[in-house]
Amino acid sequence: MKFKTFLAGCLGGLLSLNSCTNSPDMTDYTAYVNPFIGTGGHGHTFPGAIVPHGMISPSPDTRIDGWDACSGYYYADSTINGFSHTHLSGTGCCDYGDVLLMPTVGEQKYLPTGSQSQQMAYASAFSHQNETAEPGYYSVFLDTYQVKAELTASKRAAIHRYTFPESKEAGFILDLDYSLQRQTNKEMEIEVISPTEICGRKKTMYWAFDQYINFYAKFSKPFTYTLVTDSMALDDGGRLLPTCKALLHFDTTKDEQVFVKVGISAVDIEGARKNVETEIPDWDFDGVRKDARKAWNETLSKIDITTNNKDDKTIFYTALYHTAISPNLFTDVDGRYLGMDLQVHQGDTLNPMYTIFSLWDTFRALHPLMTIIDPDLNNAFIRSLIKKHQEGGIFPMWDMASNYTGTMIGYHAVPVIVDAYMKGDRNFDIQEAYRACVRAAEYDTTGIKCPDLVLPHLMPKAKYYKNSIGYVPCDRENESVAKALEYAYDDWCISVFADALNDYDTRDKYARFAKAYEFYFDPETRFMRGLDSKGEWRTPFNPRSSTHRNDDYCEGTAWQWTWFVPHDIEGLVKLMGGEDAFVGKLDSLFTADSSLEGETTSSDISGLIGQYAHGNEPSHHVIHMYNYVNRPWRTQELVDSVYRSQYANAVDGLSGNEDCGQMSAWYVLNSMGFYQVCPGKPIYSIGRPAFDKAVVNLPDGKKFTVIAKNNSKKNKYIKSMTLNGKPLDKPFFTHDDIIAGSTLEIEMTDRRTQP
Repeated sequence: MKFKTFLAGCLGGLLSLNSCTNSPDMTDYTAYVNPFIGTGGHGHTFPGAIVPHGMISPSPDTRIDGWDACSGYYYADSTINGFSHTHLSGTGCCDYGDVLLMPTVGEQKYLPTGSQSQQMAYASAFSHQNETAEPGYYSVFLDTYQVKAELTASKRAAIHRYTFPESKEAGFILDLDYSLQRQTNKEMEIEVISPTEICGRKKTMYWAFDQYINFYAKFSKPFTYTLVTDSMALDDGGRLLPTCKALLHFDTTKDEQVFVKVGISAVDIEGARKNVETEIPDWDFDGVRKDARKAWNETLSKIDITTNNKDDKTIFYTALYHTAISPNLFTDVDGRYLGMDLQVHQGDTLNPMYTIFSLWDTFRALHPLMTIIDPDLNNAFIRSLIKKHQEGGIFPMWDMASNYTGTMIGYHAVPVIVDAYMKGDRNFDIQEAYRACVRAAEYDTTGIKCPDLVLPHLMPKAKYYKNSIGYVPCDRENESVAKALEYAYDDWCISVFADALNDYDTRDKYARFAKAYEFYFDPETRFMRGLDSKGEWRTPFNPRSSTHRNDDYCEGTAWQWTWFVPHDIEGLVKLMGGEDAFVGKLDSLFTADSSLEGETTSSDISGLIGQYAHGNEPSHHVIHMYNYVNRPWRTQELVDSVYRSQYANAVDGLSGNEDCGQMSAWYVLNSMGFYQVCPGKPIYSIGRPAFDKAVVNLPDGKKFTVIAKNNSKKNKYIKSMTLNGKPLDKPFFTHDDIIAGSTLEIEMTDRRTQP
């Protein structure tokens, strides 16, 4: 792996750019990014090439099946199956891995290796010592074939560069039937157009029930070919599966470079061809790589930090990098896109559609971060969500290639929209957004265009119960407590939206719903618990019990979910018996035994500090609750603890799934010194700044600056604060303070400071 060697020679103060950049006066922020962070452990990131929010992501695939194949790449592996062009970043569910390309030298092996094998027959050994990754570029030497592979990308197209040895048996395998997790191929077609062009299409069924992918590939060197389309079984005597591969053949001289350009589209093959011909008209690999780096530098330059710690700088800019991978562009260069109704629509490239909305994760920190550093792009995401509501009948919960997956819980497009609105970012159809928010909170299965198997998850009966009887009975609905708590928060967001639009009846109705969390609090155990249809607590009860996706909680336990009342912390404090009682209970969260109990405990409950689980999203706001009960030093020391224990400049440097930017957005915000506990309330809670200085370069040219004086690893507590020179007595400030271009100065100390 070349990243560390490359980084060591570049870090320091401001950097001059090398030949891949435009101006010697600019900082090369990409030099601080380590794309291998999260490729080990269970981070599920990928190291391949992508531009910010790009449609295409050529990246190596090292394994096929299992949880740690979610991105296709796992650092512990020693073989590469090839380079596919679509990948998810940091998810806990797997899909994609489309249109795999692999260079070969010698006999081309392609027969199945068995359903239990992680390697394709044509896989190659590789070493991390011969592997390099940086934003927008990836390279590896394939030991089996003695071929150097290099990848880079534009928004909608990729270009590959392969350096071959001398051979009479060089070539490529283009594997269309391949996909991560061996998805069901419902339709497949491949066509050799000319001695240098191949196109094809397929429809797969897996996490996304109807995922369409079209591709067009152009090669710099003519080839002869063999098409393999006979059905094959993975195992002897097994079910025959459709096969669709192109075996390409040509001669090469020593160190001959062969280029491949690939465009993809969810619309049709013509869209894929236009995408690549428009964005990569020539064979200028280095030019595309240069443009990708420029795009990443523009994104990463939105925040400047000052620190002498090289690892901390790498962690920060890699986190910022991971926040800009998804949502992904989904509109072709001609403006067409595949809608949530799975029909082709004519849009425009100035107002494009996006996909991959992991909203259960990203409403918490990613979208709030976007309201600060790129509110226009966040508005574009919101316009996409509104359009998806119009085309499919409701907001998606987890949109995957314009497919409703029904994954996770809640209706968290609502807080994304309401948070932007309350911050004054309103470049979207407000009335349509409002109607869509209310629609998402109602139980109504009509007019929704999704597979029958998805509908009960996309429109669970839990909404009917919470609207009709006021709570979600645990004997009638799975994950009842988690759903109910998230519904209460989402409904609070709707009440805020309604109030802003002078719809007072709706405001009052949803404000009542927002108080429903009170039903689930058991004053005896002092946990949120399942309540059955007779109004009785579920028994037996164990706050450390976890049965993954099949209990009263969602990827968590009563320990983690009891605190999900971000919209009414004051009310939760009252339920628990006041500030002292609340603090006592909250303290116990971080000191409790970290063990979990149950036969199928959730792997998502990770990054444990006591029973606080930083590796999954329900805990992400909890540490800042201490600020609301006059114990800011606890927020400060615990945020510091999370920095040190949950993030690292290492392949296993994330404590859980990266989750499409959420895990990284938590770090970006907190390391600058603040976090938004409740999206929808434009108020930020001050924690423990990690850097001597952080400057947010706001879109209008203003700067929001956080300065930490006397900052060190030892000095993790705040002694005093000023905002624009005026003393700040409470650890909070507003979004208006940010967009005004304020300066927050914080003096650090090694001792707790009483408020």
